[in-house]
Amino acid sequence: MRDAAGSLRQAERKSEIMPSYRFIIADDHPLFRDALRQSLAASYENVDITEAGSLDEVITILEGAGPFDLVLLDLKMPGVQGLAGLAFLRAQFPDTPTIVVSATEEPPVMRRAIDLGASGFVPKSTPVGVIRAAVAEVLKGEIWLPADIAGSGSSDHETDEIARKIATLTPQQVRVLMMLREGLLNKQIAYGLGVSEATVKAHVSAVLQKLGVESRTQAVIAAGRIDGDRSYDS
Repeated sequence: MRDAAGSLRQAERKSEIMPSYRFIIADDHPLFRDALRQSLAASYENVDITEAGSLDEVITILEGAGPFDLVLLDLKMPGVQGLAGLAFLRAQFPDTPTIVVSATEEPPVMRRAIDLGASGFVPKSTPVGVIRAAVAEVLKGEIWLPADIAGSGSSDHETDEIARKIATLTPQQVRVLMMLREGLLNKQIAYGLGVSEATVKAHVSAVLQKLGVESRTQAVIAAGRIDGDRSYDS
C-alpha cells in the first residue's frame, strides 16, 4: 500500500511539473495530421491535440473550446486562401500562436508569413526532429524559420509591402478579401457573412483603400502575390 501511495504521489507531482499543452493541427490530409499528431504526442507527455480539416473548423474549435497554446496551419486547405487565411486567423485570435506547416518552400512566402503574425514556418519536408524543435521554440515565445531562411533578406519589397497592408485589415475585412478571391459577388458575400450588401460594400471599399488599389480585381491580384502567385502579372 505504501508503494502504491508513493507512486501516486510521485505521479501527481510529475503531473504538476509537466506543462499541459493544447494544440490544433489544421490540415486537410488525414495521414499528415496523424503523423504530426504522433510526433508531437511523443514529445509532450501531457498534451491535448485537436484536428481540423478546414479554416471554418479551426475557427469553430477556437471559439468553442479555447484557449489553445498553438495552431499548426496548412496554407492549402479549404477556406484558408493562402496567407490571407493566416492573416484572418491572427487578426481573429491574436493571442494564439500559429506555426505554418506547408509544402511551400519559397523564402519570400515564409518571411511574409512571419510579417503577418505567424510564430514560425515549417516546410512539410522538414525532418520530424526539427519540427519538434520548432514547436518547442515557439512555445517559449520565439520565432522559428529554417536556418537558411532566418537571416536572409527579401528582394521583393513591393510584395512585402502588400503583406504589411493586409496585416492592417480587420478580421471581417480579411474575410471579405478571401471571399473576393473565391470570385463571390457582394450578394453572395453578404449571405455568407450574414450581413447586408451595404455592409459588404463598405468592407470592400475599406479593403481597396487599405491596399491602395482601385478595383476588386487588383485586390485579388495583390492577395495572390503574397502567396507567390504571379499568374496575373503582365
